[in-house]
Amino acid sequence: MSKNPRNTAVPKRRPLLVAGAVAVAAALLGTVSYTATRPEPRGDAAGQDTAAGQQLDDTTTRLAELARRDGGDPLAQGRADAPVVLIEYADFKCGFCGKFARDTEPGLVKKYVADGTLRIEWRNFPLFGAESQAAAAASWAAGQQGRFWQFHRAAYAEGAKEKGFGADRLDALAREAGVKDLDRFRRDRDGRAAHAAVAKDREEAYALGATSTPSFLVGGQPIAGAQPAAAFEQAVESAKAAAKAGRK
Repeated sequence: MSKNPRNTAVPKRRPLLVAGAVAVAAALLGTVSYTATRPEPRGDAAGQDTAAGQQLDDTTTRLAELARRDGGDPLAQGRADAPVVLIEYADFKCGFCGKFARDTEPGLVKKYVADGTLRIEWRNFPLFGAESQAAAAASWAAGQQGRFWQFHRAAYAEGAKEKGFGADRLDALAREAGVKDLDRFRRDRDGRAAHAAVAKDREEAYALGATSTPSFLVGGQPIAGAQPAAAFEQAVESAKAAAKAGRK
């Protein structure tokens, strides 16, 4: 999992999570890990565990509400009404983000997005300086012409990040992604709307307590790092079951 370098400026303002949330995702990760392995409660501990479990459920619900479910979002794939939403906070200069994009995400798309179970929503979370910011804005610009996921695939191809994300390289990636209007792509990439959209995603990640990439929410359940595919599949199945139970 790639961490924020010391020389990267981090905005001081980190707004609270969804109104009323009582825990950040980083803390929730520890709670999830503990509750998965804790012993059976005894005596008064049973009541305490019940309260803690309810708090965990409430926080997970609030985290799940971060899913935008905008049917016209070019930085998302899958049905807007899918029972499970995976939100990814990532940086194009992050090696582990690339590993997830190449090794794990295609399988999730094939298994869960294709059958309507899963929706994947991308959030730009640039942590590694000017080139990270530029690549994030460029990905948004490619999305304005319906080519975000093609740009995403090109930018995360094996060896792509080692070539950097200078202006000429971003143009090359856009051409590889099939972006038709390169002049518009450049204007969009450098425009206010792109930088505002990236800033919105980044602030959302900071509000969760995220400090490294990739970071994920799957149905409101945090997953840190490029975990094995089985970890994501288990999270999707769990969220799917919870969604089904909630409809009854």
